[in-house]
Amino acid sequence: MFISSKLLPNRWIRLNADGLILGLIVGTLIIFFSLILTDLDWEWDDIFGNMMFSVLISLSISNAICLSETLLRKNFRHQWALITAYYGGCLLGMFAGTELSYLMLRVIFGIPYKFMGHPTQLAFNLTISVVVCTILYIYELQKGRFGSRIQQQELELLKLKQLKTQAELQTLQSKINPHFLYNSLNSIAGLIHEDADKAEDMTLKLSKLFRYSINSQHENFATVREEVETVNTYMAIENIRFGDRINFNICAGEDVLDKAMPRFLIQPLVENALKHGLSNKIADGKLEVIISSKDSQLTLSVADNGEAFPDELSAGYGLQSTYDKLQLLYPDNYEIQILNSPEKKITINFPSAP
Repeated sequence: MFISSKLLPNRWIRLNADGLILGLIVGTLIIFFSLILTDLDWEWDDIFGNMMFSVLISLSISNAICLSETLLRKNFRHQWALITAYYGGCLLGMFAGTELSYLMLRVIFGIPYKFMGHPTQLAFNLTISVVVCTILYIYELQKGRFGSRIQQQELELLKLKQLKTQAELQTLQSKINPHFLYNSLNSIAGLIHEDADKAEDMTLKLSKLFRYSINSQHENFATVREEVETVNTYMAIENIRFGDRINFNICAGEDVLDKAMPRFLIQPLVENALKHGLSNKIADGKLEVIISSKDSQLTLSVADNGEAFPDELSAGYGLQSTYDKLQLLYPDNYEIQILNSPEKKITINFPSAP
């Protein structure tokens, strides 16, 4: 109650520390109100004896309640049984603490001791113990109910946050650049009369790309193998439009093909390189994607020999979707490097699993 479990993780030690603090508080209050309401002349021996009574009774009650509740919880789960154990422990602890206090007085001050020979003191201790234990019981009961409500609200907030994150990820994963779709459809329309077979092949590849996007909206991760296949499909479509102007190469070793990575992470970066770096390249354009692994980290590199990144780089669709997706899946647990020399490339380091 008084001592946090973070400070004292051992429950028994924490329980006795709380009992010690409570005993000192109760003893101080008894002395304080006695001085105000009575004309008793308190000596240091009286103060010491009263504090000793309060501390020993408080410690005895704490341990007796803990013991009785532990024994009953193994066999009973009803609330009345726990209440009985609580007040039974309170009564037992009070008697044990009172008798122990009188034994200590005999040892320290030589005061004669007789078992159960102090009914007035027992009645006073019983009254104080019941009042204090009732206050603490009500406090702990309300604290538990309040804590349950807070925990329930935290769970609801967590669920809402997870739903929001999932919705944002689904939006990012299903968001294929409309300009790519328009260009692809225009290329298909132009090929229908010139090369029907190539138009059909391009239509099938476009359908495959969209099917991958739509069918995976509820999955945040894919294998590297799936992502490589998707990017190859995308580039096969773009090669029909660019022809021999772009030489595309993607490299992923056998050791990384079955590792997990975010869906649609590579395609937007490749599209960004084509649109902003290689679109004006008349010939000998190069676009290379390399995926490697070290320990539990994956490294994705997208390099091209097109126009350099501007000094004031704006986050267009490709880069912005990459930043957003990585932040949602790996909050502040990833690295992005954008370089123009010694070669132009974007490098991303991220865990192979969330």
